[in-house]
Amino acid sequence: MDQHIAESIGRPDLIRLDDRLVCLRFETMKAVSALAAVRHLLETGAVRRGDTLLDSSSGIYAYALALACHRYGMRCHIVGSTTVDQTLRTQLAVLGATLEQMEPCSDLKLDQKRRVERIHEILAEHPEYHWMRQYHDDIHYLGYATVADRIRETLGTDALTVVGGVGSGASTGALARYLRAAPGGPGPAGGRAADVELVGVQPYGSITFGAGHTTDPEIIIAGIGSSIPFRNVSHELYDALHWISFDAALAGSVDLLRRHAVFAGLSSGAGYLAARHERVRSPERTVLFVAADTGHRYADTVHARHREAARICDLAPQEVTDQSRLALPWSRMQWNRARATSP
Repeated sequence: MDQHIAESIGRPDLIRLDDRLVCLRFETMKAVSALAAVRHLLETGAVRRGDTLLDSSSGIYAYALALACHRYGMRCHIVGSTTVDQTLRTQLAVLGATLEQMEPCSDLKLDQKRRVERIHEILAEHPEYHWMRQYHDDIHYLGYATVADRIRETLGTDALTVVGGVGSGASTGALARYLRAAPGGPGPAGGRAADVELVGVQPYGSITFGAGHTTDPEIIIAGIGSSIPFRNVSHELYDALHWISFDAALAGSVDLLRRHAVFAGLSSGAGYLAARHERVRSPERTVLFVAADTGHRYADTVHARHREAARICDLAPQEVTDQSRLALPWSRMQWNRARATSP
């Protein structure tokens, strides 16, 4: 039995959409990493119960950290993106978290820059606060070990492709790292390397994999890209990248609900679109994509526009060999586990 709702919220469902396409569906994905991170900090003495934990968030992590603080008797202070909606603001307030939300801004780079600047101002005023640094501290990998165990037990690690938003680097990066470390059967050292490929999804405008020169005329896909370097992103874990526009992700989100009854967010729609392509591209592999949260925060901006959504059968990525050739609405590039390039 769970001891707190956060444990239940963070436990994903594995849903088989067809014979080779599987959805790893979370209610709130970052509850997994936030719970494990806070527990680790308490166990190592880095923080004590009653301390204030501080971080910046576009939405999902804010809720996850508030839940983790509620679970372990901590205080929570969030510097929030413009994408934090009224429902989340209310939940944070009732949970006892405090929120400072940035003024409306359509520029991802400016929004993230202002949030980081505000974090530093708060730390100068309150040096006793602990900055969680979800973008840079790899303690946020820890919670995904149990998720990887469940995937391994259910699907195995033979010819498995994991698809999902890159974001801070913790979720897809951690899953690939833990799954690849799993024993895969008999071998010289008692096991063989797991055959797990990792495909990342990015929005246009994100610098993480060199697309800072591109722009999307529609709204930002929150949480899966960045305008500043994230040290939690291990570029060498990724085999391929998809850059997906808002319009294409909207089509994916609508089709995911219409075809499979999975009500999920915009990043999930982008991951679903990329996963369907990878399934066709590699018919011998099972493809699992990450659905990071439910679709409630996108009901008005995405699902309500279902009548204008493109048919996903009419969408296909443009294959590119370097970032200078990226073009909307959808581009794909082999990354081949290369190290980071300069943004």
